[in-house]
Amino acid sequence: MYTTLFCPFCTRAKSLLKKKGVEFTEIGVGGDPSLRQRMSERSGGARTVPQIFIDGKPIGGSDELAALDGSGELDRLLQGT
Repeated sequence: MYTTLFCPFCTRAKSLLKKKGVEFTEIGVGGDPSLRQRMSERSGGARTVPQIFIDGKPIGGSDELAALDGSGELDRLLQGT
């Protein structure tokens, strides 16, 4: 998960994943243009944080993560990790 400090959307996404017992790697992109560029390339051009990946597949941000959780799809995706 690509994040920045003081990002409320990042905090929501991390809280949801922690609640589900999911371990994740957090990559802080604040102040590092090369990391921000890498995030954008991996996510298909997204420039906002968080950018979340499950098994290397881009999921999107906190709203997309919440929608996947609401539909039950997130649990299915997490079973493969």
